[in-house]
Amino acid sequence: MDFGGGARTRFRLFPQAPFLHPERPPEIVGISSPPGTIGPGPSDHRLFVIAPVGKPDSYGIAEGPFSTPYLSLPPWRGPILPPVRPGLDGHFDHLPVGSPEFLQAHLFGAIRFVLEVWERYLGGTIQWHFARHFDRLEALIYPPLDNARVGYGYMEAGSHQNDDGTIADYALNFDVIGHEIGHLIIYSLIGVPRGIIEQEDYFGFQESAADTAALIASLHFDSMVDQLLADTRGNLYAMNELNRFAELTTNDQIRMASNSVTMAEFAFGWDDEHDLSEPLTGAIFDLLVDVFQEILVERGLITRQIAEMSDAIRERPDYEPIIQSAFDAAFARRPHRFRDALIETRDYMGVAMAETWKRLSAQFLSYDDVGRMLIAVDGELTGGRYRQEIFECFDWRGIGRIRTGPRLAPPDESSHAYSTRTLEPETAPRLPAMSFQEQALLSKALAGVR
Repeated sequence: MDFGGGARTRFRLFPQAPFLHPERPPEIVGISSPPGTIGPGPSDHRLFVIAPVGKPDSYGIAEGPFSTPYLSLPPWRGPILPPVRPGLDGHFDHLPVGSPEFLQAHLFGAIRFVLEVWERYLGGTIQWHFARHFDRLEALIYPPLDNARVGYGYMEAGSHQNDDGTIADYALNFDVIGHEIGHLIIYSLIGVPRGIIEQEDYFGFQESAADTAALIASLHFDSMVDQLLADTRGNLYAMNELNRFAELTTNDQIRMASNSVTMAEFAFGWDDEHDLSEPLTGAIFDLLVDVFQEILVERGLITRQIAEMSDAIRERPDYEPIIQSAFDAAFARRPHRFRDALIETRDYMGVAMAETWKRLSAQFLSYDDVGRMLIAVDGELTGGRYRQEIFECFDWRGIGRIRTGPRLAPPDESSHAYSTRTLEPETAPRLPAMSFQEQALLSKALAGVR
């Protein structure tokens, strides 16, 4: 990633989780802060990373020593592992992979990487939605949590034990980090939902936007772009690493951007917002591919016939060998021009999605709103160059024609709309008061006093 402009502090980041491709080294990237301005932790004016020692619970609704529930939010005031320090040159690319120090630096670097990508597209600084209480995001390495999650003022990155007993640290999984920071970006742009959401689609939109944030950010790794094109030769509908999200193993991904899910599957109801997100995410991924192919056709890199056959691949899987053969030959002739077209597509999609998100509201939001706003934004950016592609991608999914049915099961802790993830000090539910003795015991426990 190179956005230009002055000296940058170096980190090493894995574009994809290293347990998936242990043969691939991390990529050296530059964070816009000059060397010497990122302090121990790492830490800066936007966020700081800690590895707490003895933290009893995740943030959110926790239980006190006598089981009284309370709202647990930053800051963590107990003991922590020693903060990670930069090298003598002010950089963090010297830390050995596999060390606790590398884990903390990777989490910091990945968060800042995602923020810089989207601040570039948004045209300004992303203000944290929790800024009235906390100046900085507290990012924690918290292995007891089998998840990664964000909330009011914090991000906790846990670990997952694979079936073979190996440990996968979420702090090394860029897709997961990008997804979680994507939620914070959306909270900052359109607000945290308050009261009753009047439109079912908001729940799926949150997950789709977070996936999109991670996908676009991942395309800012040079090695990711090069590997993607080497694997597909530009045929992005082929099974590839771009369209898989939050992978734990090579066969265990949460969901895919390139999918065939339509709104018809949710017309009579839904119970998981991650599933509900798939038609919208699929439409956006389809649009990315269509824009890429339009650029390839306009530059004479592939024929119109091949682009049209690629668009019909779901209905005509027998086209696949023909399409791949054509992409193989075309890419071999001019690989650098394919790369340029992909970068142009990435940046168009980044700006278009950023401008679309800025104009949406959490209340009464629908997938149809996203499509209509995207068409309007494209009109401003390109004079309507991709209007027809946007319409076709959304219409094929049934967006605008099929309404989402009611929620069939109450939200659980995985929800990014109704859960402890969106609790704020002033909006937390009324909780029973603790006795003085329980408060004293809790205070000692949180301070690490034994």
